[in-house]
Amino acid sequence: MKIAIHKSGGFSERWINYCQKNNIDYKIVNAYDSDIIKQMADCDAFMWHHHQANYKDCLFAKQLLFSLQQSGKKVFPNYNSGWHFDDKVGQKYLLESINAPLVPSYVFYTSKEARKWIDKTTFPKVFKLRGGAGAANVMLVHTRREAKKLVYKAFRGGFPQYSGWRNLKERIRKYRLGKTDIKDVLKGVVRLLVKPEFAKMHASEKGYIYFQDFIPNNKFDIRVCIVGDKAFALKRLCRKDDFRASGGGDIVYHKNEIDERCVKIAFDVNEKIGSQSIAFDFVFDKNNNPLIVEISYGYTVAAYDHCEGYWTNDMQWHDGSNFDFCGWMVENLIKSV
Repeated sequence: MKIAIHKSGGFSERWINYCQKNNIDYKIVNAYDSDIIKQMADCDAFMWHHHQANYKDCLFAKQLLFSLQQSGKKVFPNYNSGWHFDDKVGQKYLLESINAPLVPSYVFYTSKEARKWIDKTTFPKVFKLRGGAGAANVMLVHTRREAKKLVYKAFRGGFPQYSGWRNLKERIRKYRLGKTDIKDVLKGVVRLLVKPEFAKMHASEKGYIYFQDFIPNNKFDIRVCIVGDKAFALKRLCRKDDFRASGGGDIVYHKNEIDERCVKIAFDVNEKIGSQSIAFDFVFDKNNNPLIVEISYGYTVAAYDHCEGYWTNDMQWHDGSNFDFCGWMVENLIKSV
């Protein structure tokens, strides 16, 4: 068994460390090379933590992974894990089709149908682009007028994936909370004039519009991550005077702060999805029922190092924060060969 790993940060550094510690045969490959298929000739598996903010990854990561999977090699993420990554519209269809408890979501492909729906629905609603992480490209829409302005833009010039002003505001917010330094804020000022590579290369989002119901009175969300038959979780507090929790950086790790109904739902839903790795974001409706907001195969590694333990799929709790969930990914891939 030999594993090829594209070194890209995220999970990959820990995959490499796990292979080294456990004498697992691996080699580093460059997924961006034109001869990547040839590089894979002597390997049984391929692992790549591709990222939504890297325009090159967005161009071909899924296609390469699925092609290698079709050839008979094991890959991470495989098709079931990755096809819906950074695609909230795709996630809507997937979660609805398996009767998962999704926050009611709506997508329209013509301005006429969108405006017709706006005239009948209630507000506020949450507007989202299909891509983006850390609550980027997410806003609360309070009125029909605001919603129709978004529709007009969606079916004309579209929405850029990156906003320099939004980026700067977030850096200032974190600076005031003591979560970053003035150097980081100055970088945000520079970004007003010099866009990052991703922003330069990524086309505007247009031709559709996507909304979710606004679920009020949520001061936090619950993030449950599943890798194989194990789950770990944390609570993310909403930003001050904001309904968004993702990307805010205020995290609670105590097990007794996690509603275990979310863990059970995550296990049950992933039994149908069949993902190697998946994160579920939950909020709670007026009757305190957990609802899924969105899902993702990938997540920021270091944010979970302080989890107090994990659950197995029989809902048994295993105490201890030194578990290696990236190692689980490698183990599960080897078992699947």
